[in-house]
Amino acid sequence: MKDFKPLIPYLKKYKTKLWWGFVCVIFYILFFTLLPYFVGNAIDALKDHPDSSVLFRYFCISVGAVLIGSVFLFFTRRTIIVASREIENDLRHDFFEHLQNLPRSFYNTNTTGNMMALATNDLNAIRNFVGPGIMYTMQTTIRTIVTVTVLIYVSPMLTLFALLPLPVITYLVFKVGRLTHARSLKVQESFADVTTRTQENIAGIRIIKSFVREDREIEKFKEISKEYFRKNLMLAKVQSFSFPMMQLLTGISIIIVIYFGGMKVISGELSYGDITKFMMYLGSLTWPMIAMGWIINLIQRAAPSMKRINDIINIDPDIRDDENTDGKIRSDDIGGEIEFRNVSFKYPGTDKFILNNFSLKINKGTTLGIVGLTGTGKTTLINLLPRVYNITDGDILIDGFSNKRIPLNILRNSIGIVPQDSFLFSTTIEKNISYSKDYIDYDEVVSAAKSASLYKDVDDFPNKFQTIVGERGITLSGGQKQRTSLARAIYKKPKILILDDSLSAVDTHTEEEILTELKKIMANRTSIIISHRISSIQNANNIIVISDSIIKEEGTHNELLVKGGIYYDLYQKQLLEEEIINE
Repeated sequence: MKDFKPLIPYLKKYKTKLWWGFVCVIFYILFFTLLPYFVGNAIDALKDHPDSSVLFRYFCISVGAVLIGSVFLFFTRRTIIVASREIENDLRHDFFEHLQNLPRSFYNTNTTGNMMALATNDLNAIRNFVGPGIMYTMQTTIRTIVTVTVLIYVSPMLTLFALLPLPVITYLVFKVGRLTHARSLKVQESFADVTTRTQENIAGIRIIKSFVREDREIEKFKEISKEYFRKNLMLAKVQSFSFPMMQLLTGISIIIVIYFGGMKVISGELSYGDITKFMMYLGSLTWPMIAMGWIINLIQRAAPSMKRINDIINIDPDIRDDENTDGKIRSDDIGGEIEFRNVSFKYPGTDKFILNNFSLKINKGTTLGIVGLTGTGKTTLINLLPRVYNITDGDILIDGFSNKRIPLNILRNSIGIVPQDSFLFSTTIEKNISYSKDYIDYDEVVSAAKSASLYKDVDDFPNKFQTIVGERGITLSGGQKQRTSLARAIYKKPKILILDDSLSAVDTHTEEEILTELKKIMANRTSIIISHRISSIQNANNIIVISDSIIKEEGTHNELLVKGGIYYDLYQKQLLEEEIINE
């Protein structure tokens, strides 16, 4: 049960409702326990004094007991089940919040489908344990204690005979519970495989169709789905064994009572009313016996789910505000001066340095251009600035403050990044552009769209800025997606703007228009432009060429051409490509 310890704070939060639920369970059981007592007394009374008034009196008393008990049963469900739903909601919210705070390295090794399975199927299994599991555990425990007490009062010896199968039931519950736990874990893991496969296929449907791989993907999904079905079937076989066994053993108890109880009636030790009471009370124990197996199944299904959730919750984000964070730093303290001081970085689990003893200073209000071959660390460099990853060695300063000292919220709010992969949400263009703020200023949205050379395209759409772009912006062209992503960064009005090869899908004329507008917008602010196109960075105040984890060349466009090095070679190749295309 140690896996369920994280649930204690949630249970404490709703302890008032749970306690009221416990009280309602007690009264519900007590009133329903009175029913066999009244029925037994009615039988004895009718035997001695067969009178309709006596029958009517016991009828009214019995109906009253059932009605009152039903009211308490209603409030039992209104308290415990509602509390379980609230706990599920809180747990799902906290789980989602924790996912938001985990670093990118976590998502490099964990699939979206697995996270979806945890947030839906696993949390639902936990909710079933917290709600029905707790409620029926209370009911079963109290009903068993009260009923056995009454049975002992009626006939201790007959109670002993009736409860003989109990040790067998306990043993079977233990054995079935262990099997259920192991097989439930396999089912949950297999469900994660199904959701992962589904998510990947939906997200990559255009690739699947372009390579005509629909039939192959259907076959793969059938295999995974069949495996999920097989594991569910194995679990169902275990569960299907427990309930019939409970019924069998409780049936044996009833047969024992009929025989030995009948002998006591014959001998005059018990009345007809007593044996009726006993049979009804024993019958009321049938549900607790069955419920016990069901509760064990709920617990054993929830345990692996709770373990899977705990494995994620217990991950401590390595990139967060800590004791080194200076809470006195404010947004106004960030101007845009950047310095990389002897920075080295390698990805976790690798020995190769992507950047090695890297040093660079970027003055406030200037534009830095970065070029280099694929895999030389250009994107890594700009990911270190907002602490998407922590550096291995050295320091990164922003206006004199180490980026580890700046609160993450202020640091990242000061930086606007337009990534290579332009991700858009499945909502309107307006909401995509204004995503960085809690409010929508239509005039600013239009201004940002114009600066990104997007306005003319949007104006041609029937719904203008209210156009739904579809999942990941599927209804837009590559260039439109890039420009929407750029407009989103412009709308943010960051102190530092980073373009990571984010103009590759636009033509050179549009590119020139965008860069001209950006120069106006980013006046007195800092810009970093990563590009494979020399045309995108040739007007930058400073250009660096990264190769072999270090800066190989640095200077203005003209200075680098004069050097005749890597930059010069890239420039000449691109001129040649343009000539070939123009021909």
